[in-house]
Amino acid sequence: MGGNGGSGATATSTDKRPNELLNSWFVRSGWSKGELARQVNRRARQLGANHISTDTSRVRRWLDGENPREPIPRILSELFSERFGCVVSVEDLGLRAARQSPSATGVDLPWTGPQTVALLSEFSRSDLMLARRGFLGTSLALSAGPSLIEPMQRWLVPSPGAPQSAPESAAESRRPGRLSRPELALLESTTEMFRQWDAQCGGGLRRKAVVGQLHEVTDLLQEPQPEATARTLFKVAAELAELAGWMSYDVGLQPTAQKYFVLALHAAKEAGDKPLGSYVLSSMSRQMIHLGRPDDALELIHLAQYGSRDCASPRTQSMLYAMEARAYANMGQPGKCKRAVRMAEDTFAEADDWDDPDPDWIRFFSEAELYGENSHSFRDLAYVAGRSPTYASLAEPLMQRAVELFAKDTEHQRSYALNVIGLATVHLLRGEPERSTVLASEAMGIAKKVRSERVNTRIRKTVDSAVRDYGDLAAVVDLTEQLAVDLPETAEAV
Repeated sequence: MGGNGGSGATATSTDKRPNELLNSWFVRSGWSKGELARQVNRRARQLGANHISTDTSRVRRWLDGENPREPIPRILSELFSERFGCVVSVEDLGLRAARQSPSATGVDLPWTGPQTVALLSEFSRSDLMLARRGFLGTSLALSAGPSLIEPMQRWLVPSPGAPQSAPESAAESRRPGRLSRPELALLESTTEMFRQWDAQCGGGLRRKAVVGQLHEVTDLLQEPQPEATARTLFKVAAELAELAGWMSYDVGLQPTAQKYFVLALHAAKEAGDKPLGSYVLSSMSRQMIHLGRPDDALELIHLAQYGSRDCASPRTQSMLYAMEARAYANMGQPGKCKRAVRMAEDTFAEADDWDDPDPDWIRFFSEAELYGENSHSFRDLAYVAGRSPTYASLAEPLMQRAVELFAKDTEHQRSYALNVIGLATVHLLRGEPERSTVLASEAMGIAKKVRSERVNTRIRKTVDSAVRDYGDLAAVVDLTEQLAVDLPETAEAV
């Protein structure tokens, strides 16, 4: 039984049993009861739930089987998800989640234009007003497995009609305040500028500016617009929502990122832009790999490939194959991984022969990115295969080439840092700690210029691996001292 019902030894023994699932996660976390209580209280204050005051005795009661009231189950889900780097749902913790309205809080949203606009407007406004560590309100949580994949499959179902818009008459076209073609072009170019800032500076610097711009675009979509204008605005909204999601993911705000990705996919469908929708799904796939859900990542990529196979450019298809390879690598399927790597390479070779110009959102996928993604697939295979030197050897020349190309690219500093630290991990796998520490030190220098918690986390994990395997080496000792100075774990993502 949950709550505070029951008193005395008999009630406790007959009505409640120890929560074995929560106990298991708690023991593995390494936290004390006091530390968990402090984290719950801190997160509650961030939510504005100032009435919550948890202590060690309350934590002990949860472990003994008491089911706390919302928002505590959601807070615990978020805290353990962050601790373990994977989705830890309320149910995984042996707790009962409060019933939520899927249309308001989950990923199973209505696929209609007006509701997409309303949800984009509501969520972006909440983010601007309440953003605290990616926890907007008491009901936002990560979705995974069928609860994520099944709603996303509806992306493939034809829409009942075009975007909601007013018919354009001659009188309306002359009405003051209508968006002109130059104004629409300015909105598109502003989105491109935000994307460049993200690549150069990381997600932490301009995230709120992107969210603010998205909110402005949704205001325009709530006004009567001609069909062509509405489609363009939906496309801009989709790109901004995807970018807001990507920036949120980059700074560690995982539930917020997922919600933006879902809303971006809805907007892309309203725009009738299947390649853009496939790109959004690829971002969702990358997040699932990061969260230790490669099966979900593969499902999302296959949805993207199926939905855009007749219209995506070779560059976009190559990127999707590269992400498919990453998913197979993390699932420990080397044959399928290698096949997807070859498809990514072969398809990328066709990009220069494509007649139409690529949209701005896929131009990041350069030769350097291709090398980087494929090398990371082999690196991931090496880890899954028990630190296999064979797969590490396949990763090294590709990663080295990616680093060389990114070193010449001043616009993609985050990718440069990620590939430098990736090369450091490859050298660790090959038993070359001295070379690895040099690269890790170099990555720290780049990371100081890039506001990306994802980069910082990768560096810290690599240094931790070096300490675990070569802790007595002087170069590793020096590296840990540099890490404490250059990337102290003090600032919270915003």
